[in-house]
Amino acid sequence: MGTSGCKAMELLPLLLCSVVLFSSVVSCEEKLVRIGLKKLKFDQNNRVAARMESGHVREGMRAALNRKYGGLLGDSRDTDIVALKNYLDAQYYGEIGVGTPPQKFTVIFDTGSSNLWVPSAKCYFSVSCFLHAKYKSSQSSTYQKNGKSAEIQYGTGAIAGFFSVDHVKVGKLVVKDQDFIEATREPGVTFLMAKFDGILGLGFREISVGDAVPVWDNMMKQGLIKEPVFSFWLNRHADEEEGGEIVFGGVDPNHFRGKHTYVPVTQKGYWQFDMGDVIIGGKSTGYCGRGCSAIADSGTSLLAGPTTVVAMINKAIGASGVVSQQCKTVVSQYGQTILDLLMAEAGPKKICSQIGLCTFDGIKSVSMGIESVVNEGDERSSGAVNDAMCSACEMAVVWMQNQVMQNQTQERILQYVDELCDRMPNPMGESAVECGSVSSMPTVSFTIGGKVFDLRPEEYILKVGEGTAAQCISGFTALDIPPPRGPLWILGDVFMGRYHTVFDYGNMQVGFAEAA
Repeated sequence: MGTSGCKAMELLPLLLCSVVLFSSVVSCEEKLVRIGLKKLKFDQNNRVAARMESGHVREGMRAALNRKYGGLLGDSRDTDIVALKNYLDAQYYGEIGVGTPPQKFTVIFDTGSSNLWVPSAKCYFSVSCFLHAKYKSSQSSTYQKNGKSAEIQYGTGAIAGFFSVDHVKVGKLVVKDQDFIEATREPGVTFLMAKFDGILGLGFREISVGDAVPVWDNMMKQGLIKEPVFSFWLNRHADEEEGGEIVFGGVDPNHFRGKHTYVPVTQKGYWQFDMGDVIIGGKSTGYCGRGCSAIADSGTSLLAGPTTVVAMINKAIGASGVVSQQCKTVVSQYGQTILDLLMAEAGPKKICSQIGLCTFDGIKSVSMGIESVVNEGDERSSGAVNDAMCSACEMAVVWMQNQVMQNQTQERILQYVDELCDRMPNPMGESAVECGSVSSMPTVSFTIGGKVFDLRPEEYILKVGEGTAAQCISGFTALDIPPPRGPLWILGDVFMGRYHTVFDYGNMQVGFAEAA
């Protein structure tokens, strides 16, 4: 989508403020709508809100896509662009209109969910609703009543309300008769502090609450776009004016370099795909050597993955963590035995069952918690302890196996594993690092479609503030999803900021290329 013969409009995103001036321009030849977002100066007092939003990780997975990239751009007349604002690298969001005439709302375009919701004028008892725009059905000539109740649970809070039907304007496109949720309850600090009013889900209908047809599906069904493709470009430079763009109906070649690497969607619902090894500082972790699942999720700020690997990354980058006593107990009591079994080439998946901390179901280790409980009154606490010991053992096996592959001495291996026990990912989801050490941190890489995608430290570390007041936060957080759905990585904005992402619904594939 070039700008031949036309003067492209600059996008001025809002950064850390709540005052927005909206404008839109249609370029003369491309007929693309670009919504301009103006910003006020950085406000240090809003960093708490940014940190609140950085935890938007849902309990789920998503999906990705199938064939090699070719000709997704299509006719520029059938392509629509929505500008995205960059809120301190914590979330990206843009503007839509609901109703006739359009009532304006700022929403997160979230590939990890499938419903559209905005606050309702009938939201009377949630403080969040009074701080955001509210939909007034009485002021729309195209409103249709539905009334069916709905509730959506997110990782950072839940919303509840009821379904309604109305026209939805996204850029220059008008989606007719769209089901959406009028939120009447928005509990929790996340929505209170959020700079967005609602969420527009871009996942598959399979995960849509109430089986509502997603906005994206209706765009395709109503013939509003030529190509069944949308793409994300996220600008990770919080101090720059452009926050990013989401393009419906194609891709913008100015947003990426080289060619996209495409991988097929493995499970419709989320944009989910298969991922290979995770590499820290050029060295394999070995954890996903036999494959993990991953999802591309624009609604998650950070990179979420198995505790086992995130703990290894934490140690490598010097991130703060919490001490796991179960982990240290396993290392002190069983560390040498585990190492001896690995040296004897015992099957890694069976080791924890061999030493009595887990059972083996023929495929993987499982906790012995339920079987070992005798006193029914102590069942819950005893089961939790056994679960923790089994998990700690499994992590220790992976860590030791990683060090054995690097030909480390037994003494060094045991020391390394014990140190990892001191740096377990914070359950609150946030790990601080020294800002002065960022330049010396290792590259962390992900293998997707046979290609290695690197993240440099300045790309996976989020910096809040400047000078002596600066705080640096790891872009990695722990999320453990058991088989068969896991192990799972959620590649959120930290990853999508480095790599332009194409969601190719027509070919059921997702593609990544270096962002320009």
